[in-house]
Amino acid sequence: MIQDTVVVITGASGGIGAALAELLAKRGAWLGLVARRREALEEVAARCEGRAHPMVADATVRSEVRRVVQESLARFGRIDVWVNNVGRGITRVPSELTDDDIDGMILFNVKTALYGIQEVLPHFKERGTGQVVNISSMLGRVPLPAFRSAYNGSKHFLNALTENFRTEVQSTHPGILFTLVSPGVVRTDFGRNALHGGPDSSRLPDSQSVEEVAEVIAGVIDSPRPDVYTRTGAHARVVDYFSARGEDP
Repeated sequence: MIQDTVVVITGASGGIGAALAELLAKRGAWLGLVARRREALEEVAARCEGRAHPMVADATVRSEVRRVVQESLARFGRIDVWVNNVGRGITRVPSELTDDDIDGMILFNVKTALYGIQEVLPHFKERGTGQVVNISSMLGRVPLPAFRSAYNGSKHFLNALTENFRTEVQSTHPGILFTLVSPGVVRTDFGRNALHGGPDSSRLPDSQSVEEVAEVIAGVIDSPRPDVYTRTGAHARVVDYFSARGEDP
């Protein structure tokens, strides 16, 4: 049940994070909202019917993530669900990648999730329950197009990290759940904000609205599952990708 669940969402000042916050507020959740942009974050919180506590913090800095955990516990008394939603794209083919490109993708798409999990995990273990939701991408399953190169790799890393955390933690704390959510193209500022620029995600074909993606995420908070796609037929496309190469997915 989402009613009265305490959910912390990183990357909550826009896009998927903002849409999820508004949806969960309507369904009775209590929300800790995290982002760097104070004004945008406070605007999202204002739309959450008095159920959101905004926290300006940089999820790429471990000490700030630790502060968010502490502030959330002080405000709500517990955390039930932690949503790692921070991420950034890149537009650069692999032959042109620099050290800074790789480091940036790991920082935004892997370390932000790692910090969130590691900092909230002691609280979850103390309670014996909790859920981590990591927002990945279809590109973490099918590494195309090539100009997303290091982004694709970082999402594969995130997928593996999620599975490895699940295996480790559930061996001693089976009540702590890990969910991976893999959207496709979503109509956000992702493309425009990618390192080195890029195509406008909101104008690409076969895209989803942030509201559609938020519904899927809300669904796995309400009824947890380990691994979900946000588009019907996405799993079949992954299978087709590997089958075309004579491989099993």
